[in-house]
Amino acid sequence: MRSRLAVGALVVQAFVLAVLELFFLPLRLDGTLLPRIADYPFPVAVIVAIITTPLLVLGAATYASRPLTAAAPLLVWLGTLLVLGLFGPGGDAMLLNDWRTLLLFAGGMLPSAVAVGAFMGRQARSGDAGSAAGAGHQ
Repeated sequence: MRSRLAVGALVVQAFVLAVLELFFLPLRLDGTLLPRIADYPFPVAVIVAIITTPLLVLGAATYASRPLTAAAPLLVWLGTLLVLGLFGPGGDAMLLNDWRTLLLFAGGMLPSAVAVGAFMGRQARSGDAGSAAGAGHQ
Protein backbone atom coordinates (compact mmCIF):
# COMPACT_ATOMS: atom_id res chain seq x y z
CA MET A 1 0.00 0.00 0.00
CA ARG A 2 2.83 2.38 0.86
CA SER A 3 4.54 1.68 -2.44
CA ARG A 4 1.36 2.53 -4.37
CA LEU A 5 1.04 5.81 -2.50
CA ALA A 6 4.69 6.62 -3.12
CA VAL A 7 4.44 5.90 -6.85
CA GLY A 8 1.18 7.87 -6.97
CA ALA A 9 2.89 10.85 -5.33
CA LEU A 10 5.75 10.61 -7.84
CA VAL A 11 3.24 10.52 -10.72
CA VAL A 12 1.50 13.64 -9.37
CA GLN A 13 4.87 15.36 -9.11
CA ALA A 14 5.63 14.41 -12.72
CA PHE A 15 2.33 15.93 -13.80
CA VAL A 16 2.95 19.19 -11.92
CA LEU A 17 6.51 19.45 -13.20
CA ALA A 18 5.36 18.88 -16.79
CA VAL A 19 2.80 21.68 -16.47
CA LEU A 20 5.34 24.09 -14.98
CA GLU A 21 8.01 23.19 -17.55
CA LEU A 22 5.54 23.78 -20.35
CA PHE A 23 4.50 27.16 -18.95
CA PHE A 24 8.10 28.32 -18.43
CA LEU A 25 9.47 27.00 -21.73
CA PRO A 26 8.92 30.30 -23.61
CA LEU A 27 10.85 32.26 -20.96
CA ARG A 28 13.16 34.86 -22.51
CA LEU A 29 15.72 37.34 -21.28
CA ASP A 30 13.53 40.24 -22.36
CA GLY A 31 13.35 42.42 -19.25
CA THR A 32 9.84 41.34 -18.27
CA LEU A 33 10.59 38.64 -15.71
CA LEU A 34 14.33 38.25 -16.17
CA PRO A 35 17.00 40.84 -16.97
CA ARG A 36 17.08 42.16 -20.52
CA ILE A 37 19.87 40.56 -22.54
CA ALA A 38 19.00 40.95 -26.22
CA ASP A 39 15.77 38.91 -25.90
CA TYR A 40 17.62 35.58 -25.86
CA PRO A 41 15.57 32.47 -25.05
CA PHE A 42 16.26 31.13 -21.57
CA PRO A 43 14.92 27.54 -21.46
CA VAL A 44 15.37 26.90 -17.75
CA ALA A 45 12.53 24.38 -18.01
CA VAL A 46 14.83 22.10 -20.01
CA ILE A 47 17.37 22.04 -17.19
CA VAL A 48 14.62 21.26 -14.70
CA ALA A 49 13.38 18.39 -16.93
CA ILE A 50 16.88 16.96 -17.34
CA ILE A 51 17.31 16.80 -13.57
CA THR A 52 13.87 16.00 -12.18
CA THR A 53 12.31 13.54 -14.62
CA PRO A 54 15.01 10.85 -14.25
CA LEU A 55 14.95 11.35 -10.48
CA LEU A 56 11.21 10.68 -10.46
CA VAL A 57 11.75 7.51 -12.49
CA LEU A 58 14.52 6.37 -10.16
CA GLY A 59 12.26 7.06 -7.19
CA ALA A 60 9.45 5.01 -8.73
CA ALA A 61 11.91 2.23 -9.55
CA THR A 62 12.69 1.78 -5.86
CA TYR A 63 9.05 0.82 -5.28
CA ALA A 64 8.41 -0.96 -8.59
CA SER A 65 8.28 -4.62 -9.40
CA ARG A 66 7.44 -4.05 -13.08
CA PRO A 67 9.01 -1.75 -15.69
CA LEU A 68 5.67 -0.05 -16.38
CA THR A 69 5.45 1.05 -12.75
CA ALA A 70 9.00 2.40 -12.87
CA ALA A 71 8.22 4.26 -16.11
CA ALA A 72 4.92 5.69 -14.82
CA PRO A 73 6.34 9.17 -13.99
CA LEU A 74 7.93 9.37 -17.44
CA LEU A 75 4.70 8.33 -19.17
CA VAL A 76 2.62 10.84 -17.21
CA TRP A 77 5.18 13.58 -17.88
CA LEU A 78 5.18 12.82 -21.60
CA GLY A 79 1.39 12.54 -21.80
CA THR A 80 0.93 15.82 -19.93
CA LEU A 81 3.32 17.64 -22.24
CA LEU A 82 1.62 16.25 -25.34
CA VAL A 83 -1.97 16.80 -24.26
CA LEU A 84 -1.46 20.20 -22.65
CA GLY A 85 1.04 21.28 -25.28
CA LEU A 86 -1.14 20.43 -28.25
CA PHE A 87 -4.58 21.07 -26.75
CA GLY A 88 -3.85 23.55 -24.00
CA PRO A 89 -6.20 25.81 -22.09
CA GLY A 90 -8.77 27.28 -24.43
CA GLY A 91 -7.58 25.03 -27.25
CA ASP A 92 -4.31 26.94 -27.64
CA ALA A 93 -1.19 25.02 -28.64
CA MET A 94 1.40 25.76 -25.97
CA LEU A 95 4.35 23.90 -27.49
CA LEU A 96 6.76 26.19 -29.27
CA ASN A 97 7.70 25.49 -32.84
CA ASP A 98 11.46 25.71 -32.28
CA TRP A 99 14.48 24.01 -30.78
CA ARG A 100 13.40 24.53 -27.16
CA THR A 101 10.52 22.05 -27.50
CA LEU A 102 12.80 19.40 -28.98
CA LEU A 103 15.32 20.03 -26.22
CA LEU A 104 12.59 19.73 -23.55
CA PHE A 105 11.37 16.38 -24.88
CA ALA A 106 14.89 15.02 -25.34
CA GLY A 107 16.10 16.34 -22.00
CA GLY A 108 13.26 14.75 -20.10
CA MET A 109 12.86 11.51 -22.04
CA LEU A 110 16.39 10.34 -22.79
CA PRO A 111 17.81 10.30 -19.24
CA SER A 112 14.53 8.87 -17.96
CA ALA A 113 14.59 6.11 -20.56
CA VAL A 114 18.12 5.27 -19.42
CA ALA A 115 16.83 5.07 -15.83
CA VAL A 116 14.02 2.71 -16.92
CA GLY A 117 16.58 0.63 -18.85
CA ALA A 118 18.78 0.44 -15.76
CA PHE A 119 15.79 -0.81 -13.75
CA MET A 120 15.07 -3.45 -16.38
CA GLY A 121 18.73 -4.48 -16.38
CA ARG A 122 18.75 -4.87 -12.60
CA GLN A 123 15.59 -6.96 -12.83
CA ALA A 124 17.08 -9.17 -15.53
CA ARG A 125 20.27 -9.69 -13.52
CA SER A 126 18.35 -10.61 -10.40
CA GLY A 127 16.22 -13.01 -12.47
CA ASP A 128 19.33 -14.57 -14.02
CA ALA A 129 20.94 -14.95 -10.60
CA GLY A 130 17.81 -16.64 -9.29
CA SER A 131 17.59 -19.02 -12.26
CA ALA A 132 21.33 -19.82 -12.07
CA ALA A 133 21.02 -20.60 -8.37
CA GLY A 134 17.98 -22.77 -9.05
CA ALA A 135 19.81 -24.65 -11.83
CA GLY A 136 22.67 -25.48 -9.47
CA HIS A 137 20.31 -27.12 -6.96
CA GLN A 138 18.82 -29.63 -9.40
